[in-house]
Amino acid sequence: MKRREFMKKGVQTSLGFGIGLMLWNGKSVADTSANNKINLALIGCGGRGTQLLHGFDYPNNTRITGFQEFEDVNVLYCCDVQKGRGEKAAASAKTKYVSEMRTVLDDKNVDAVVNALPDHWHALGTIRAIQAGKDVYTEKPASQSGWEGQKMVEAARKYKRIVQHGTQNRSAPYNIEAKKYIEEGKLGKIHLCRVFNQKREMNSFKIKNETAPEGLDWSAWLGPAQERPYSSTILNRNWHELWDFSSGDVLNDGVHQIDLARWLIGKEIPKNAYAVGGRYTDPNSDAQTPDTLIASYEYDDLVFTVEETLYTDYMYKIDSTVRQTDMFPYWMQCATRIELYGTKGLMMVGRHGGGWEVFERPKDRKPVVTASAFGRFPESEHKRDFLDCIRSRELPSADIEKGHRSTSLVHYSTISYRLGGVKLDIDTETGVPKNPEAAQYWKRDYRKPYEIADEV
Repeated sequence: MKRREFMKKGVQTSLGFGIGLMLWNGKSVADTSANNKINLALIGCGGRGTQLLHGFDYPNNTRITGFQEFEDVNVLYCCDVQKGRGEKAAASAKTKYVSEMRTVLDDKNVDAVVNALPDHWHALGTIRAIQAGKDVYTEKPASQSGWEGQKMVEAARKYKRIVQHGTQNRSAPYNIEAKKYIEEGKLGKIHLCRVFNQKREMNSFKIKNETAPEGLDWSAWLGPAQERPYSSTILNRNWHELWDFSSGDVLNDGVHQIDLARWLIGKEIPKNAYAVGGRYTDPNSDAQTPDTLIASYEYDDLVFTVEETLYTDYMYKIDSTVRQTDMFPYWMQCATRIELYGTKGLMMVGRHGGGWEVFERPKDRKPVVTASAFGRFPESEHKRDFLDCIRSRELPSADIEKGHRSTSLVHYSTISYRLGGVKLDIDTETGVPKNPEAAQYWKRDYRKPYEIADEV
């Protein structure tokens, strides 16, 4: 019997052990009747937040289910510091708009929140929700710094909350099949894992100080980041390339394939890490994070690398057609591929429905594929996993500790980069860099009243 099936059976029958008496916000997890719905709130009503809430359609009529579309979910709030978009999201969900997160967290009727805030709010928003007794689906990346990722894990365990990290690949059947293939030894021993994040992102922009528009609480949007004048350039996605809010696309999006690769090879904390790169395409841009980066992580028997370029629009991100049909990417120019080099073959893996193929030595200059699986984008399954775990209290497929470990790999690389390519020695028990100079980037400076306490 699989672990999840065992847990579900235990919830229903093992009252003698107290499992069936467990509660989620006052409700028995054994009660899965239609009347016992999960009351959900969305915090952050931007493009990604509304996708999570409403769902969306792919061109081939495939529906990605939104949280509001699950029969066992009630949406109680849409919360956003931008009044206009928050009200729009609430109207489409036929629910209530609020501007203050505290309103959501103080409502004991709310069972869980979806945290779709910008990267620099992921940790603080999640921890506050956990402390208020809510389960959380938090968007990737887990954190803006390694220290606050640790605090997310501590809070989830202390308050016994379910926290699902938004790296959906762990919920994909084709990836589960790939992991099984590797664990059965069919790829042999893997000694090199290469992860790619090669796109065209916002690299050239100038920040102009402006007056914040009516209906926007700019100070609340900044949250833990340092005070600075409002800029529409920052608000409209360019925050990705500024250290106060993120660490560039390798953190904001590349963590998807980093997490998938780490899970497939079964590795946790590396012994050391270093990274080199730079911002080469536009030296006059106000962007801060690198547009070219190569990071390397060393394990006992494996080297794990991440390669990023953000000016390469000839590299092709896996599109909706590949994600939802029996088709593989063109691997050579796949922008988000993973390459696993085993002693018995090479496995190419595509995130978000890209599928996988295993290649042996070519014959007559033609590829020889020995195993493969087409993929599908697993977002609906990932949401369903979160909702099921709210009831069962079993850890979800992308539990926050897993998300923290994968996000930390990015933090190691950006710390090394910001220190000039210093090789970081990592404590393999705690995941904290041993180098004293790394401390300034492992934990950020928080702006009052948006701190995360040492003891959560």
